[in-house]
Amino acid sequence: MKYDYLVVGAGLFGATFVYEARKHGKTCIVIDKRDHIAGNIYCAEEEGILIHRYGAHIFHTSDEEVWEFVNQFVSFNNFINSPVAVYKDELYNLPFNMNTFSRMWDIRTPAEAKAIIARQIRDLDIDEPKNLEEQALKLVGRDVYEKLIKGYTEKQWGRPCTELPAFIIKRLPLRFVYDNNYFRDPHQGIPKEGYNVLVEKLLGDTEVVLRTDYRDFNAVNPDIAEKTVYTGMIDEYYDFCFGNLEYRSVRFEDEHYNTDNYQGNAVVNYTESVVPYTRIIEHKHFAFGTQPTTIISKEYPSEWRPGVEPYYPINDEKNNALYEKYRALAEKEEKVIFGGRLGTYKYYDMDKVIAAALAASKKEFGE
Repeated sequence: MKYDYLVVGAGLFGATFVYEARKHGKTCIVIDKRDHIAGNIYCAEEEGILIHRYGAHIFHTSDEEVWEFVNQFVSFNNFINSPVAVYKDELYNLPFNMNTFSRMWDIRTPAEAKAIIARQIRDLDIDEPKNLEEQALKLVGRDVYEKLIKGYTEKQWGRPCTELPAFIIKRLPLRFVYDNNYFRDPHQGIPKEGYNVLVEKLLGDTEVVLRTDYRDFNAVNPDIAEKTVYTGMIDEYYDFCFGNLEYRSVRFEDEHYNTDNYQGNAVVNYTESVVPYTRIIEHKHFAFGTQPTTIISKEYPSEWRPGVEPYYPINDEKNNALYEKYRALAEKEEKVIFGGRLGTYKYYDMDKVIAAALAASKKEFGE
């Protein structure tokens, strides 16, 4: 059978494109190298708890079109992302707000907090930041940087902040109100049915072939579709002809506990560099779970290497310049649409992935 589209990747971009294509009477076949659909938003159920298998995914958006789109398929709970950070024996609220500053300096008013931060920035006297450390210090002062940014960032990137480019941190929001809501978007929550159901409904009865590598599949079925929607690594698609793009990866370690509440919050960051993991996720809190047991996941950032899942593009000058070479090749393709974080070498929030897929489908189908 011949299809209109071969969609490589059963994640959010691919599934959204499939939904739109089917609305226009197009036929699709979807392949994915994993043994499940939904990509990195996949949730596995264990002990009655939905486990965010590839890290915490909290849906948030200011895009009304995207919000209306997803609400066709699932309903959302009212989970508010309010992470906390642990530094040594100190506990701080995130994002940086008056609860953070009050705990850090034993103060109460925004004026006091602003004065302390301004004084620290002035005393540092940094003109043009030469690296990420200087950029962060110039934005938030020494205390916030040393306790809540430095160690966490170095673990995430696998290198000292003094060796990271300044442009990685363009701004660090400081909120001088007592508000622990991490996101400013008006819509926020997690699908009550889970993300898997969202993707299942987007795919409908489209044929999905799992545990399937694109190259192997394409070698056997070179003419199976008129066009390809490719959400894998763009450099891999072109046989790494210009070299490898770089990524950071994450390793997860699960622990099961015979208690109803391990840490009292869905997300707890560990900002000391001597603690090997960046954060602990307690999954049941995403759904206000009341199970008698709990499951946590510790996140260990790592360097990406072939065979390991790539998570975060390293969008520094070198890698962005390399991606531009691949993008130039992609622009010449008449029968391939590149999408998603790997296909466009860009980190996306979930709503932005959906928006990009909707835009791609509108362009493809002439809306």
